[in-house]
Amino acid sequence: MKTDIQIAQEAELVHIKEVAAQLDIQEDDLELYGKYKAKLSSGFMDKIKDNEDGKLVLVTAINPTPAGEGKTTTSVGLGQALGKLGKKSAIALREPSLGPCFGIKGGAAGGGYAQVVPMEDLNLHFTGDFHAITSANNLLAAMLDNHIQQGNALGIDPRQVTWKRCVDMNDRALRNIVIGLGRKVDGVVREDHFIITVASEIMAILCLANDMEDLKERLGKIVVAYNYEGKPVTAAELKAVGAMAALLKDALKPNLIQTLEHTPAFVHGGPFANIAHGCNSVQATKMALKLCDIVVTEAGFGADLGAEKFFDIKCRKSGLKPDAVVLVATVRALKYNGGVAKEDLGKENVEALSKGIVNLEKHIENLKKFGVPIVVTLNQFVSDTEAELNFIKHFCEERDCEFALSQVWEKGGEGGMELAKAVLKTLETKESNFAPLYDLDDTIENKIRTIATEIYGADDIKFAPAAKKSLALIEGQGFGNLPVCMAKNQYSLSDDATKLGRPTGFDVTISDMYVNAGAGFVVVLTGDIMTMPGLPKKPAAEGIDVDENGMITGLF
Repeated sequence: MKTDIQIAQEAELVHIKEVAAQLDIQEDDLELYGKYKAKLSSGFMDKIKDNEDGKLVLVTAINPTPAGEGKTTTSVGLGQALGKLGKKSAIALREPSLGPCFGIKGGAAGGGYAQVVPMEDLNLHFTGDFHAITSANNLLAAMLDNHIQQGNALGIDPRQVTWKRCVDMNDRALRNIVIGLGRKVDGVVREDHFIITVASEIMAILCLANDMEDLKERLGKIVVAYNYEGKPVTAAELKAVGAMAALLKDALKPNLIQTLEHTPAFVHGGPFANIAHGCNSVQATKMALKLCDIVVTEAGFGADLGAEKFFDIKCRKSGLKPDAVVLVATVRALKYNGGVAKEDLGKENVEALSKGIVNLEKHIENLKKFGVPIVVTLNQFVSDTEAELNFIKHFCEERDCEFALSQVWEKGGEGGMELAKAVLKTLETKESNFAPLYDLDDTIENKIRTIATEIYGADDIKFAPAAKKSLALIEGQGFGNLPVCMAKNQYSLSDDATKLGRPTGFDVTISDMYVNAGAGFVVVLTGDIMTMPGLPKKPAAEGIDVDENGMITGLF
């Protein structure tokens, strides 16, 4: 069987102008990055703003396992299948981070015959958006430290600097550093930290901003530190907004590429879902909706993280209203949740399936709380047996969910026809009564408790001393009416990654929290979640190479 990168490299791509033409996008509205990538011009949205919106379908999944779920693959395959059924469709995805590409996860462009291409470009430098975000983040850090060095007119307390530097790489050695060592002219000595670029508030801001004016307003609100009186100091006070916006000028524009079957793909922005809000940009999603009958988008990791944040943060702040949600699972992943070892997942085991399916059950229950109709799809493997498939089908139908098998990895759009028809049936026969989970006027503590108890299934929440102190500070400074962005491990519904299935009888520990005033949410850290991942013992980077002709191997 060919690898994903072999399939992608053998594909016959069409010029991006042909892809754009499917959506009636004129060549003058494209800013070309070679033959197969383009950005949409800054004035394009004004041209289409009066178009009627298409239907919005969110693809999410059960908690990820080593067995794999294939959420992005399903998103791409569904978009391709809808096109085969005569629907004007597009997909709206996040850009991959270099960290996972060279770390443990590998690339993030779908898989098999359901991929977005050019795959290598997308997984590596693409159109330079992440570099622009990294530069803007670190420019602000440099201006902050320079301000302290040059007299500190704002009275910034070096012990209360909250803004961190970033790099789009898994590098644990940069989590905690000391800067300013050396001579007096080399800066003020203080502790500092690095986060991965996809965890930067600027990434979240770019993905939530409607236009340049909105972007600049949000950038100005970023809290970078506190002064000696305990009051917040912002990026606007450092006079950094204009220069940051200049660096982000092109990154703000949505990117257009294609799938293997030439379905349009708006791939823009990439906040992590276990640290940040895990959704592609509002601009890309809204643009796609103005051009299509149906837009397929996704949110990162399991529905307890990505989908919850899509609904409670992205939709709430943008006015988007999803019409249906596709919940992806696999027989293998559900058996893994039922206690089966990874090496035994290919053997039929309905008993283990009946134990592990509680994870799927909880996600179904959670999604219903948002009032959006659900389609459950199984990303099918050759080892799946008829008894196992029928067991899950019956389980889902008992819970009023449409059910469909997906073979998009093997067959592309053709393998997603059953899923596409189930999605169309749901859109035609079931009404979405979407509503967020909690009220913004509630306290931050109660918002956290609502998510922990309603979505994760916890008994209650517990605050570490640092979290209590941060909560008082955040609410005391008027940020109590913001939504919360939970930073939690992706592998379990709980804050303990080892608890699979549907954990019960646990509390969620809140270790700390901080405000992303520009993005407009409070980040809540649970357990040992880290904003700078590390590389595994055998990084994926060890298997990546490029030959004398520029052909990349081992990326995925």
